[in-house]
Amino acid sequence: MIAVRAVRGAVQVDRDDPDVVFTETRALVLEVIRRNGLATEDIISIFFTVTPDIKSGFPAAAARAVGLTDVPMLCATEIDVPNSMTRVIRLLAHVQTDRTTRIEHVYLRGAAALRPDLADPGASPPRTGTAGS
Repeated sequence: MIAVRAVRGAVQVDRDDPDVVFTETRALVLEVIRRNGLATEDIISIFFTVTPDIKSGFPAAAARAVGLTDVPMLCATEIDVPNSMTRVIRLLAHVQTDRTTRIEHVYLRGAAALRPDLADPGASPPRTGTAGS
């Protein structure tokens, strides 16, 4: 049975630079696809958010570059909560899947501290700031 499911993910970038934002978002999207065995046609939509300190590029541009040209996407800025983790790109993807096992949420680099219960055991510790979802 095909179901609509949501996949969360995040990555912390080293700096607000268009190439870094593009590269790290691309890595995040590809890892969500890989870990969940998705095809591009399985992805219904993606909602990206960035922390207020990221202004150099749109995460959706990186997703389009990996072939998600027909997927509706939206980018927005996270609320500016004091002492929250900096330089984070988040995604919420809606997918259709027949996967019966648990959805794999993806937290890369320092963003693994946002959800240590879901992060890859080999993920690196946070670079700066404090945790928050």
